[in-house]
Amino acid sequence: MEDKNVIKLPVTEDKRKAKKRSRSPPKNDPKGEKQLREVNLKRLAVLGEEDGSVKRLEALVFGAEEELLERLVEVMFTMKHLLPASTCDTLNSVCLSVCLSACVRVDMKHRYRRNLMKGDAESVLSKQRLQQRMKEQFQKSMGGTPSWAQKEEEEEEEDDLLRRTGNFVASSESLPCGVLRMKKCLHANSARPSADRLTSVQFHPSAQVVMTAGLDQSVSLFQVDGKTNPKIQSVHLERFPVHQARFSRDGRTVIATSLRNKMFYLYDMMEGRVAPVRSVRGLSEARVKDFSVCPDGGALLLTGTNGYLHMLTLKTNEIVRSMKINGDVSGVAFCPDGSKAFVTSEEGEVFVWDVRSGRCLSRFMDDGCVKGTAIAASPDGRYLACGSQAGVVNVYSQEACLNSTNPKPLRAVMNLLTSATSLTFNPTSEILAVASRVEDEAVRLVHLPSLTVFSNFPVASRKVAHRVSCLDFSPHSGFFSLANNKGHAPLFRLLHYKDF
Repeated sequence: MEDKNVIKLPVTEDKRKAKKRSRSPPKNDPKGEKQLREVNLKRLAVLGEEDGSVKRLEALVFGAEEELLERLVEVMFTMKHLLPASTCDTLNSVCLSVCLSACVRVDMKHRYRRNLMKGDAESVLSKQRLQQRMKEQFQKSMGGTPSWAQKEEEEEEEDDLLRRTGNFVASSESLPCGVLRMKKCLHANSARPSADRLTSVQFHPSAQVVMTAGLDQSVSLFQVDGKTNPKIQSVHLERFPVHQARFSRDGRTVIATSLRNKMFYLYDMMEGRVAPVRSVRGLSEARVKDFSVCPDGGALLLTGTNGYLHMLTLKTNEIVRSMKINGDVSGVAFCPDGSKAFVTSEEGEVFVWDVRSGRCLSRFMDDGCVKGTAIAASPDGRYLACGSQAGVVNVYSQEACLNSTNPKPLRAVMNLLTSATSLTFNPTSEILAVASRVEDEAVRLVHLPSLTVFSNFPVASRKVAHRVSCLDFSPHSGFFSLANNKGHAPLFRLLHYKDF
């Protein structure tokens, strides 16, 4: 039964036509199907403009506050025709929240805020503008950003690095010369300082871990967080003052040698097992002291007496090859691919060996060297550094050393006054760390692209390094550490590098 109170309005001709157009065309109406396709294409074209609206919304969030309200309203109405009703309601709520939070205005004519005004036009400022103005005023009165504020910014940057896990990928830009941005952290081994001189410090090749070892007969592992550096494990080797300790190439094993005999230890970190190696088949040396881990990961190059070098395979613990140079060996460095080894003698001569065949390819005299003490090769294959007893460190082109019998150094670093006993390149080959264990604070960091020394390390006003026996950088140069005669491993955060 019809309701008599309902008034029926006449249907106009225009409404009849619109209603007719909105209906789907008959199945056998080609003309109607064509019209419907054209309408759908127009709608798709309109939807294709959504990207432009999204960009405008992004610009709105980061745009000027004066245009905030006007642009918000404009974007809301634009998006309203492009999105479903539920999405549009959500957008309205978000925009309203942003609008309310951004548009809080503060009366600047109040007697407590008058001195922050820069003109009559600033009688009213937004809350964000006022906060920025107060920050600028504070920095001006302090003569710049205070040290505690800089420290907080650095800690935030550091925390961001230490929150990352998994595989790290270096992505830093080229390192600037002059001043190296760095932060002093808690000692890497602060959870367990050594009771005697530290002889070794090394970062794990893949984990956020650092190892220290020394004359107190122990090898210790620490997690690197820059703040507490908690101890993971410490192994005591009875009557075995550690002369040198290194990770194997895969990071599963620690190899440790001493000064007294040819026995050495293998510490399997995965199984927590310490195994002494009491004899090596084919080795006639009285003691095993200095060694280098071969890049292929399966062998060690042992430094013997009277110029001998012995290739020891870790699979069977036997000598597979021996090489000999003139004079005593004072240092070994490998090319990045491990196919060649640079060996320096105490007489200042450098030999280039083919590792696989054990054949000497060439040799040259280190320019001006009377007694060689150390050698290092950069990971990118560009540089070779040779240290001498006089403290001079010659930096060569690695290519020139491989192809010439009389290469000339690119630069002679003469900042050390005593014997250069430790040389280490960082993983990006942008920094060369040089040190002498003969004198306190005798450590320098060299900027390789410009071949200049960083002016802000070590700190002149106080002792931080003492006598350095070993240096190392973390896998992507985020940290730098050294082992000293006080039993400590000072740790530094290199702020230029974003990864560990």
